[in-house]
Amino acid sequence: LIESHSPPKATGRPAFAVETMLRIHLLQQWFNLSDPAVEEALYDTPVFASFARLDAGISTMPDESTILRFRRLLETHQLGLQILALVNAILTDKNLLLRHGTVVDATLIAAPSSTKNASGERDPEMHQSKKGNQWHFGMKCHIGVDSNSGLVHTVVSTSGNEADISHAHRLLHGQESHALGDSGYQGVDKRAQAANSQVTWHIAMRKGLRKKLDLGTQLGLLKEKYEQTKASMRAKVEHPFRVIKQQFGFNKVRYRSIAKNDNKLQTMFALANLWLVRGKLKEVQA
Repeated sequence: LIESHSPPKATGRPAFAVETMLRIHLLQQWFNLSDPAVEEALYDTPVFASFARLDAGISTMPDESTILRFRRLLETHQLGLQILALVNAILTDKNLLLRHGTVVDATLIAAPSSTKNASGERDPEMHQSKKGNQWHFGMKCHIGVDSNSGLVHTVVSTSGNEADISHAHRLLHGQESHALGDSGYQGVDKRAQAANSQVTWHIAMRKGLRKKLDLGTQLGLLKEKYEQTKASMRAKVEHPFRVIKQQFGFNKVRYRSIAKNDNKLQTMFALANLWLVRGKLKEVQA
């Protein structure tokens, strides 16, 4: 996958193996390390060097420039997207990822709002967005999650001011019969993209309307039960967000531009999927 996009070898010291560079790239995602930080970690942490198939005793490790060039190779050819697709194909083959339904959601990822940098300006691709009573500056990550397993099958990255509902249909893989979303997706089934779709949408009722339900009647109780059922199914979409933000520490964008961060997110969600089913994978391999 990656070797087919690698540039031809130039004269000089021998190149590091593609597997080694990919393993270093994965370490960056797991521990949210910059290029200089992961280079230093290869020298200071023997287990990192061992995972990358490098001898901890050698004096030459991939430097930050080499790591940077490899990352840019992945970004240029959008290989993060292919990594996610490959991981999901493996999980589907093991019956760990089904295709019957999708849960959609989006989260804000902060970007530096300061202009104290080399260019003297903020990243022009990042924008402000209001959530509740607070303003946030950064980008949005939209995901489509399998309603049974809670695994991510689609990732879309946009600026922070993009409405969640505008990208709902991009998060469907096309094989599902139903989809779920929070109240921010109200009206998604009436948009032009839904004209020829066979998907049945189950969207959460707005809080104001839900508070007005008369729980003293059978109809009111049924509607409340329906909302609780939808909420329990939608909860699965929060688990991948928790993994990349809390487990992997990705609370703020690492790079300028949506495309670079999108490539990172595609890879991180592939790793998050493996993390979420790590126990089941052990059972399958046993």
